Amino acid sequence: MTDLATRYLYLARHGEAAPDGSGLTDTGRRQAALLGQRLAGRPVSAVHHGPLPRAVETARLVAEQLDGVPPVVCEEAGDYVPHMPERAELPEDSADYLLDFLTDTTPEELATGPVLARRAVERFTGPVPGGAERHELVVTHAFLIGWLVRHTLGAPAWRWLGLNSANTGLTVLRYAPGRPSGILLLNDQGHLPEELRWTGFPPELRY
Repeated sequence: MTDLATRYLYLARHGEAAPDGSGLTDTGRRQAALLGQRLAGRPVSAVHHGPLPRAVETARLVAEQLDGVPPVVCEEAGDYVPHMPERAELPEDSADYLLDFLTDTTPEELATGPVLARRAVERFTGPVPGGAERHELVVTHAFLIGWLVRHTLGAPAWRWLGLNSANTGLTVLRYAPGRPSGILLLNDQGHLPEELRWTGFPPELRY
């Protein structure tokens, strides 16, 4: 039987994005560079990122701070709706709010999102084969971070909703053989000075 080792999965939302979708703002680029500096002391061996410009640029700036770890694009790290809940799945007091939030989801997104979400779970979660632990970073978007946190906790499928992530907030998940998966960090912004924190959050949730 193949030996299994612990996987440490680092998840980071992209830096603050330019309104025109072309990449990052100056703030976003500073956030990305600081995230890279924080991770430079960790044994990160892989950097995955989604295909949108804001994720591509963030991953590149982070990888510049690492030692010979090139960023690799993958669809599974993209921006998509991982699960569209039915009303019956949702708490009665928040169902209208949550469904309104998803009202603009297109039929194509409804079809492709769950497929990509399943592939992301297969690709990024669980212990890894071999005797050496693995540390890997996924530069992605708030929806996938919420989905993988939910999966790690074994929470209901709809519970990816309401899990916000700040720009370059760092979440670390641990998958150890023979132990429940767990969360070591959630949306940690310790690498950012005060003026760069909480971007990407609605104003009423910033503090």
